[in-house]
Order: sequence, then C-alpha cells, then structure tokens
Amino acid sequence: MSRIPEPEVHVRGQQTPGGVERPTLRASAAAFTSLMALAATGLVAGPAVGATAGPCALPRTAAHHSLGLDTWNGSYPQPTRTLDAVMIFLSFPDSTPLVGPADLTADHFPGTSDFFRRASYGRFTLRAHPQREWIAMPRPSTAYDIKRDWDAGRRTAYLHDAIDAANEKVDFARFDIVYLVADPDAPGVDSDATKVVNLDHPIEVDDTEIKRVVTVFERHPPDRNVLAHETGHVFDLPDLYHRPTDGKGDWDTHVGDWDVMGSQFGLAPDLFGWHKWKLGWLERKQVACVQKPGGRLLSLEPLSAPPVAGGTLGIRLAVVRTGPGTALAIEARGATGNDEDTCTEGVLIYRVRNEAASGDGPIEVVDAHPRTEACWDRSVFPPLADAPLGVGETFTVPGEGTRVEVADRTRAGVWTVKVTVPARRA
Repeated sequence: MSRIPEPEVHVRGQQTPGGVERPTLRASAAAFTSLMALAATGLVAGPAVGATAGPCALPRTAAHHSLGLDTWNGSYPQPTRTLDAVMIFLSFPDSTPLVGPADLTADHFPGTSDFFRRASYGRFTLRAHPQREWIAMPRPSTAYDIKRDWDAGRRTAYLHDAIDAANEKVDFARFDIVYLVADPDAPGVDSDATKVVNLDHPIEVDDTEIKRVVTVFERHPPDRNVLAHETGHVFDLPDLYHRPTDGKGDWDTHVGDWDVMGSQFGLAPDLFGWHKWKLGWLERKQVACVQKPGGRLLSLEPLSAPPVAGGTLGIRLAVVRTGPGTALAIEARGATGNDEDTCTEGVLIYRVRNEAASGDGPIEVVDAHPRTEACWDRSVFPPLADAPLGVGETFTVPGEGTRVEVADRTRAGVWTVKVTVPARRA
C-alpha cells in the first residue's frame, strides 16, 4: 500500500448500473447554453474570504483546519502573495550524507512551487530558499527516536536542536515557512514521520516567532507531491484521508484521487474548488451559490484549467448550502494542469462539513457511479476514480435531493450543468 502522509501534529430515465440516470428526454445543450448568461447572473456568491462571503460560505468553527471560510484564521499565512520558505538540511554525527542539499532541493523544487502556481491560477508564489550546506545536529539521528507517532518530548528536542544549530547561518525573520530536511540515509530517519508540527509555544529566534515547521524525512527520491500536501497544512488545509482506527482498511475512502490533501499519489491531485475558495484563489464571480428551489443553469470551467487570455476565470465552483454547517460543492474536473493524469473527466460532487476536523472527513466525494470502479492499475481508490458525472448523465444526491444534470461539454472544455434544488431547501 502506498504510504499515507503523516497527519500534522498539534502538539426519469433509465437507470444505468452505476446509479446515474440517462434521461430518455432532456433539453438540448443549445437550450441550456442560450439561458446561461441569464442564469449565471443570479448564482454568484459573495467574496472568497471575509465576513461578506455570502450565504453559501460556511462559517469557520473551532475544528482544527475547519473548512468554514467566512473568515481567515490569522495564525496561518494566507497564500495570496509571495511567501518565502527556507530549506534547512540537517546531518547527524552517526551518518555521512550520500546526497547533497542540491539534489534534495531538486526533489521538491521547482515542482512544489509549480503545483501551487497552477492551483492558484498564478495568484500565489512559493519561493524556496534552500541552504547550500548541511547543518550538523548535536545528537545522533537514533537519539531522537524519529517515527510516525513521535514521542512529543523527543520531537521537541529535535526541533529545538535543529533551530539552534541553524540559527548562526539562517535569519529566520526573513521567512514565512520553515522546512527542516533530514539526511534521508541517516539510520534513525523514518520517512513516515514527515509532517507539519504546530507549536503551542512558538520558538522565538531572530526577533520572530516560529509557530510551525515542516519536518521532512523523505527518501531520495521522495513520494510524489508530498511537500505540496504538507505545505497545504501550513495554509490551514485539513487532511482529507481516513485513517483506520485499527490500522487496517483503506485510507482513501473519503476523496480518492481528487485532492492532494487526500493523497499525494492521486491522479487528479489539484486542490478542490472549496479549498481554492478558502485560500482566496477563487473570487466572488467564480463561485455560483445555488439557493432558490428549482433548476439553475451554469457553465463550469474545468477547475484545473489555466485562466483564458487576459487572466480571467469563469465559474469554477457551484455550491448548494444544505445546513448550518454543511454544503454540496460541484465542480468540473478535466485532464489539464495539476489534473493532467486524471483517470476520468466530468462533474464532481462532494459534501463539505465545517465542524469536521482534519482527518475526520471534512470533505467526502459523492460517488455518482457507486456500482462501478475505474483505473485499477493507477488509482489510489478505484471505487471513486469514476465518481464524476459525464455528459448526458443525471444524479440525485442521496439524502439531499439536489439533482445534477450534465447536458453538454463545449469544444473549449466548459461543462453545461443544471443544478436543481428541492423545495425543502427554501
């Protein structure tokens, strides 16, 4: 089984076999398209982040990495500007490094920066500042007992030793993010221990407070997209995978391949549209809030597609509020950008809960084809690999009554979708 990222620490139609409907009669794509401009005008939500985020924006709660997005948690850096990250390479007296800092840097950059540039539509730059030399740790690697479920005392000793050792050569006040990269071949290093550590008591150094660090213990070469996943936590994004309580079972039952915060190995690892809304990469005019009962028409641009000429974006996310702390999100996923290796293309539906903490299922993909699977040779969770709806398919979300019909896909890749909200949502 693929290694799972370490969780961060605080300190009427005919039924197809899959369950979707292919209506015997449906409005033509042309009919949908002719009404699109009118429909989209009334479906726009409020600003991406802030007190006036609109009726479809769930409020932020006390849950760790809450997916409420009416306000931003100021203890985290918001990735709407250039952020500077220092990479510090740590060696140990019980091992001579077999690879150099330059090789380890290339394992993660520019790949991680490129991931976020594409995900943010060019609105965020992650600028790495790798150190060129090893920083010697005062104790052997085995002394820290590095492992997935790490003893808090030894983890704290590791962090303080690393910061103290690097302080002579690194001005921490210059950086927004700190990556501590351990010699991957040291005998006490365990790649399963890669994580973000949030510090209840920040480390004060260089007249600044370090509130969290990313501890990197990856092999060389590392797991795919692992640093993008961990950096997502630095921006207040939750783990979306499910960790079995008994250590058995599948980790990817909640979102499968569909977001890097679920699995860094996913075939379509771009961040969900809801995440992009929370981070400030989707603005008011790019989120359609479907409120009133009845059918609404909209054009969904593929989530991962770059902006068209001039840097403009159309609607990338549709949201139906289903309760005080819950919503349905609808977005189009296509083989472009971070999703270029996707197993299937189509319109994806997922549930969002603002009171679910990181790792407790804040997002769950709705499987529009529950009786079929796809891409057994590549997918991290084949049952969800074919979750999206294709052209001509209609699906009613169980327990919600919201109906999603995919009418057409234009040559430009835009999906024509009808979302029908039941009267009880009024």
